Amino acid sequence: HMVPFCSMALAEGLKVGTLFDHSGALKDWGIRHQNAADLAGEQMAAAGLTLEFVHEDSQTAAEPAEKAARKLIETDKVAAIVGSSSSGVIVPVAETVTCPEDVLMITPGATSPFITDLPEDKGKDLLFRTCPSDALQGAVLGRLAAGVYKTASVMYVNNPYGQGLAEQFRRAFVKHGGTVYAMIPHAEAVAQSYSAELRNAYARMYSIRPFRSGRSDVLCVFSYPEHAKVYVNEAIEIYDAKHFLFCDGTKSEELATAVGPEKLEGMMGTAPGAPAGEASLKFTADYTAKFGELPKSPFIANAYDATAVIGLAAFACATKGLEQTSKNIRDHLREVANPPGAFVGPGEFRKAFELLKAGQPINYEGASGSIDFDANGDVLAPIEIWRFHDAKIATYRMEYHVEKD
Repeated sequence: HMVPFCSMALAEGLKVGTLFDHSGALKDWGIRHQNAADLAGEQMAAAGLTLEFVHEDSQTAAEPAEKAARKLIETDKVAAIVGSSSSGVIVPVAETVTCPEDVLMITPGATSPFITDLPEDKGKDLLFRTCPSDALQGAVLGRLAAGVYKTASVMYVNNPYGQGLAEQFRRAFVKHGGTVYAMIPHAEAVAQSYSAELRNAYARMYSIRPFRSGRSDVLCVFSYPEHAKVYVNEAIEIYDAKHFLFCDGTKSEELATAVGPEKLEGMMGTAPGAPAGEASLKFTADYTAKFGELPKSPFIANAYDATAVIGLAAFACATKGLEQTSKNIRDHLREVANPPGAFVGPGEFRKAFELLKAGQPINYEGASGSIDFDANGDVLAPIEIWRFHDAKIATYRMEYHVEKD
């Protein structure tokens, strides 16, 4: 049976903006995240809530993203925005556009530790994420690296994501006995060559340890796929580099294809992971049925979850006769996604809506894991350790209960 509408507000549909990364350094991710959001929207429509999406491209760059966010708010009058997965986009967009305009934004993949404190400065609580902070990933990366390598050099994208991850890694690696030779930032725009940065990394290694062969044991690749496709290739060709350590930003089968899979065979990386379980299997099955194989790139499930909690919170507003404003939706996010409440999984929106209509609390368990937002709008998640094998990405193991420095 169809769920009757609780109010006219629902029948008209909820306008949701997306600001996914369709071009620039994260261009492989955009369409995958949009597909996931569309899937959540389609499933909610079947259960009785219409989401009207307005899709925009962040271009993985602050300026065009700010412009697009302003259009979504002023012209399209969206109630909330999902995206981008670049911390270098999310930080300026939140600071200059969404927070000052009192509009809710949920990012599926911006992992910078800086984001935790952002809304506090504004006193707004309007920035949430369905991925964990890199305070966790950096700790796992540092410990992982120290178990295998004594020395490391770090190439990182010079934005809040790269800076945050590189710093968390450095602290953890040193804490576990490693030595960092060089920390080399590079610009967010994708360059044709990174030979100057690489020379800096390798030259610095010569000067610090004149009696060594002049190279650190591993090059940490803390960037986005389009950067890494260029400089990992150059590191191999110019400096005969053999060992790399990757992260969620460079978790990319396209990267392996671009530089030659045999050159990355067995190399490891980390990424926020989804605990294996019914929710993640259900999402994978639904995504595969609609779009074909679920790609191995990060935050696809997180984009689905970000969209789902907006819809669930909006429905909760409607059942109480509240207008679906950004602030009202925000006020109901923790109510639909945190304990206590009946467990509701991916795709179970009819069940969720019926419970909400009956005045029952629900606890949405996401495709990407528990979406239990804390006071800062952050979630905790296990960290996946993965590796390249035969041009593909395979999960090696999951790390839970990460110590925080």
